[in-house]
Amino acid sequence: MLNNTKNNELFYKYYERWIQVYKTGAVRKVTLDKYILASEWLKKLVPNLKICDITRIEYQQLINSYAEFHERQTTMDFHHLLKGAILDAVDERLIDRDPTRKVIIKGKTPREKKIKYLSQFELHNLLANLDLKSGVNWDWLILLIAKTGMRFSEALAITPKDFDFSHQTLSINKTWNYKGKGGFSPTKNNSSVRKIQLDWQTVVQFSELTKDKPEDKPVFVDCTVYNSTVNDALRRCCEKADIPIITIHGLRHTHASLLLFAGVSIASVARRLGHASMTTTQKTYLHIINELENKDIDIIMRSLSSLG
Repeated sequence: MLNNTKNNELFYKYYERWIQVYKTGAVRKVTLDKYILASEWLKKLVPNLKICDITRIEYQQLINSYAEFHERQTTMDFHHLLKGAILDAVDERLIDRDPTRKVIIKGKTPREKKIKYLSQFELHNLLANLDLKSGVNWDWLILLIAKTGMRFSEALAITPKDFDFSHQTLSINKTWNYKGKGGFSPTKNNSSVRKIQLDWQTVVQFSELTKDKPEDKPVFVDCTVYNSTVNDALRRCCEKADIPIITIHGLRHTHASLLLFAGVSIASVARRLGHASMTTTQKTYLHIINELENKDIDIIMRSLSSLG
């Protein structure tokens, strides 16, 4: 409970204190930053709104105002960031009843979606155009993410010690804080701590690449790293291979998509990607799952019709 809260306190002030009490030190920095950004939007959109004056109409108008600047999914995220604090205010009787009930989520027309993943043929062309003859470079990082589906921050944190070449596995147990001051950080969640099976070709390539590297030092990081730097390197590789331009995160999508199309179960893909639950995998790759289900229906119908 937030002590000394008065009904006439400004909403954005209450929200700032709520973040300080309940979220600071309890959530990862990247999540905390989302709450702080939400509080800045509150100050911008409803600087004079008091906690006691939040009604369903007031809250709907706030969401509508935010939606004028953002797509629907971003607006939904904003609503979820605010809802916890508002429900606490209801519990503390600062607000009579839940003003978020039956809220309508709107948003700007989504921008044209960029291609998120490559086909197997396109990925083959990409990998064939990588420069793997020289020492460690971003092309090696691109190869590793394409072959494992790991997150960018996980790949940056990989050390030679994480490879178990005899068992053909790669241990994921940390990330690299590239958005902050660098250094190792915990994984996104407990499910992200995992071992990824490697194919023999990747084992041979990385055993040679890492053989003279310090065991506990990152393979790919020796200075400040920016996501944009690696995405630029990937863009050049895509242009060279004459394929659609994707991002580093798009390589993760590519890896998962190819596994699903190859018939790998959703549960196995979720474990390989380090998703906290299969629900995350299902939501992210719903379009592929639907396409595979349609193929399954065709197979089922053909099987049934052959029974005579």
